[in-house]
This record gives sequence, C-alpha cells and structure tokens, in this order.
Amino acid sequence: MTEDVILKLIGRTEPLFSEDLARVGDELAQRIRDSRLLVIGGAGSIGGAVVKELFQRSPKALHVIDINENNLTEIVRDVRSSYGYIEGDFRTFCLDCHTDLFDAFIKAQDRYDIVLNFSALKHVRSEKDPFTLMRMIDVNIFGTQRTIDAAAASGCPRYFCVSTDKASNPVNMMGASKRIMEMFLTRASKQIEVSSARFANVAFSDGSLPFGWLRRLEKRQPLAAPNDVRRYFVTDREGAMLCLLSTFFGHNRDLFFPKLSEKLHLITFADMARRFLADLGYEPVECETEDDARAKVAELAPQKKWPCYFFTSDTTGEKDFEEFYTDEEQVDWDRFIDAGVVQNEVNWDETKLTRFVEQIRAMRQAGQWTKPQLVELFNDTLNTFAHAEKHRYLDERM
Repeated sequence: MTEDVILKLIGRTEPLFSEDLARVGDELAQRIRDSRLLVIGGAGSIGGAVVKELFQRSPKALHVIDINENNLTEIVRDVRSSYGYIEGDFRTFCLDCHTDLFDAFIKAQDRYDIVLNFSALKHVRSEKDPFTLMRMIDVNIFGTQRTIDAAAASGCPRYFCVSTDKASNPVNMMGASKRIMEMFLTRASKQIEVSSARFANVAFSDGSLPFGWLRRLEKRQPLAAPNDVRRYFVTDREGAMLCLLSTFFGHNRDLFFPKLSEKLHLITFADMARRFLADLGYEPVECETEDDARAKVAELAPQKKWPCYFFTSDTTGEKDFEEFYTDEEQVDWDRFIDAGVVQNEVNWDETKLTRFVEQIRAMRQAGQWTKPQLVELFNDTLNTFAHAEKHRYLDERM
C-alpha cells in the first residue's frame, strides 16, 4: 500500500517532515554516507522502513539483525528490487540479540558509528499472561540494556532506541515497559550518547489492526474495530524519518515526537475501516454481533458490500487518548517544524532501577511469578503508571 493511499485513509494529504527534510536532508544524507550502522530489529515495519531510507543514502556499512529470517529475506529482496546495490557493506544476520551469539557478533565487527534498536514487543495484548509479559520485559527493557552495553563496550559512540507514545503517562504494561526502558536509556547516557522517539500508531504496520483488515479481506472474513478508540496515525516512512532525525540530529538524551497540527489528528479505528473499504470499492455494512458479521460475508461480498462489527472498547490497557509528552517534561518546540523534542535531564532513581532488576531476577530464578506481582513492581518503579485492568484482552475479540 503506497504512502499516498495510507495518508488518504488516515485523513491527511500532506506527509510529515517534508519541510524539515528540505532543510536538513542534504546533511542527513552526508551523515549517513559517512557512517557504519547496525540496525537491530530491522525486519519489522519501522525497522524495515528505516533500513530502506538508510540504504538509499549509501552508508559505509549497513548491517541488519532480526530473528525473523523470512522478513530479513524480504528486506533484501525489497531494497534490491527498488534501489539495486550500494558501494557500502550491506548484510543481514538472523540473530537473537539476547544471546551470547550477539556478543560474539559485535566483537567480530569493526566499530559501528551508531546502533539503532527497533526490537520490541509492541502489542498491548502482550500483557494478557505472566509469561508473555515477562518476555516483553525481557525484550523491551533488558534486551535494550544488553545491546546498549554491547555497543558501549565496542566503542560505538551513539545509540538510538525506539519508544512509543504509550510510554507517556502509561495505562498498559507495554507502555510502562517502554517508559522504564527510557529510564534505563537515561542512565546509559553517562556511557554512550542516546536518543529515542515516541510516535503514533503506524498505519498498516505488521500485526496492527489495519494490517489485519487486509488479511480479513484476503480470507473473506468480516472487519472488526472499536468505534470509541481514537488514535494518531503515521505512515511507516514518517515513523522512519522521525527516528532518523532523532538518530542523526538528537542531542544526548533527546526524545523526539511528532507535533500535533493540521497534519496529524485523531481518527477512530471504525472511521478508518469505513474509508479503507470505500477505497477498495466496498460499502461497509454494520452488524449487531460478531456472529452476524461472520454469517454475512458470502451474501454481501458479491454485492461489493462488506460486513463490519464496530464495538465499544472494553479490553485491558486501552487509553482514551494518546499523548507524546507529559507536563513534567521539558520540550523544545523550535528545533524542527514537525517534531518536538523532549530534553531529558541527567537524573534517575538508581534505587528503583536496581530494585526492579533485582526483583525480576529473583522471579526468574524462582521460576514462577504472577501478573499482579509484575504490576505491583511496575507501580513501584513508575509514579505515573495507572494500569487499566479490565480482565478482558484483545485475544477475546475478532
């Protein structure tokens, strides 16, 4: 799906960061050309979009790590088919950055100028059980720390890690895990320059609800969406450009986010689903129940109509609105046209971070833990965490 089509579906005509790129695009290209880069989690939606932007600007080296070998293969095919070849060293590696294989890999490479980390568990549904939740903590927090330590030990001077808008005043464990990750990033800024980015939902990214609509049509299944949840959406390229601005122009501890403007506004998932169907030439038909929607596909599809089930959200971790910064954070509004920059201070609660690490380690060593224990630990670590537990999860929806 092209960027123009996605922009139309999310109610916009102009992409973000065009004016910023007109001003700093040449300098960005030069900085990329002069750099040896490692992208972790580079086969996901945003990581892959960043890889494509970097590849087009011909860095000295562009190495891409991911645990998904099929997506890595597609990244290679995609850049070869779109852009061909570059003089720099472009390679992909199917590795888990949480193992000793990653440590050996880093030691075997020439020093990187920047490590960019997009590895994350990003779904609110990841907190439905204590085991998936622990893996989310392992990936989002401890995996980040592991890769920061490896980068710093190798002499790499700069590290970028993607965050999320859900880290701002979090109501779900996923957002809270990213907020705790930001705290660890701040601590790591004493040993290596770090920057980050919080951005909105990436429209049609892998695993997202809009991405699921594409699969539902392929499989002749009804569409489902909440009609009361409003979100900001960006395209994968807009997300990539925000990350690159933070990576190459951010100061130590800077956290970039997209400014709210006429270019970026809230839209409900249900309205987006209606636009999606209309763009494909289908009339949405709203159904009263899931069963009703499932039963009507065969009848309605030949009439260029599609059954939809729109519902009021009642699942754990859903926030009524999205925000990119808190009242307590210092924001630079003037550096870029479409991006604001949170300027984090050099402070963190070492006692809380140490206790967090020790308690997670104790749970893992004991081989047992519960979700309430983890929620309590998150509450102890974050003053701003307000967990919205409703005892119903996204896996209980279509």
